[in-house]
Amino acid sequence: MMSLPQARRFDWTNLGIRVASATVLVPTALAAVWFADDVRWLFLVLIAVAVALLCIEWGAMTAPKAPIRVSAALTVAILAGTFLAYLGQMTYAWGALAIGAAASALVARGVSERPGNAAYGVVYLAIPMVCLVWLRGMPEGRQWTLLLFAVVWTADIAAFAVGSALKGPKLWPRFSPNKTWSGFVGGLIAAAVAGVAMAAFSDIVLSLQAGALIGFVAGLATMAGDLWESMLKRRFGVKDSGDLIPGHGGLLDRVDGLMFAAVVLAGARLINHLGWAN
Repeated sequence: MMSLPQARRFDWTNLGIRVASATVLVPTALAAVWFADDVRWLFLVLIAVAVALLCIEWGAMTAPKAPIRVSAALTVAILAGTFLAYLGQMTYAWGALAIGAAASALVARGVSERPGNAAYGVVYLAIPMVCLVWLRGMPEGRQWTLLLFAVVWTADIAAFAVGSALKGPKLWPRFSPNKTWSGFVGGLIAAAVAGVAMAAFSDIVLSLQAGALIGFVAGLATMAGDLWESMLKRRFGVKDSGDLIPGHGGLLDRVDGLMFAAVVLAGARLINHLGWAN
């Protein structure tokens, strides 16, 4: 008779911890994006800290015999590319990341870890970071980055809420047993609505149709990123990428969908910038 109330108390406690963590993380991210025009280094510092923490988690998850060395190699490689992107040197940024991936693989091999995991870690973590830096540095960068956050966070919240309420068939039970098709559809609809809302009520130059399409595709990328990271964690035999954020797990557990969506938003911004959608 006591098991059900205890389970409920545990769920509510975990939800409270998650909300408390979000009240710290969300304003920090928004402030860094909002004030980056006046304090240019602020957004770069946020990205650099995120890179370091993500590399630590990746090293711990994929290189248990030498996590520090592998994490350090990834951090240097990704920060080099990120800083070059921040300076507007995109060609050199991609070149630095290619060299960094190869160098990280050599470091991993030298400490008897799998070089492919290290090289992939550079690719997996660096591309979204470079896209984020590029997106924020473009004209209307603040608006487009806020569009990214709005779509990703709305998709995540709606997928959790709708999936918890409606339940139903599992989306991909082999790798992510808690996710449902109802949550997936609810998240996509909410992401499209968030895109429309940003197009309608912010000063971003987008039609409502473009906002809906971008929101939908970015929402789809958010779900894909979440599922992809679930698959990676299953492959490496871990439940969470880390324990940095109370109630959430590791930082990678929180930004997996954002990473995929950042690439999609950067692509949409490039199309918009080149006028191909006109």
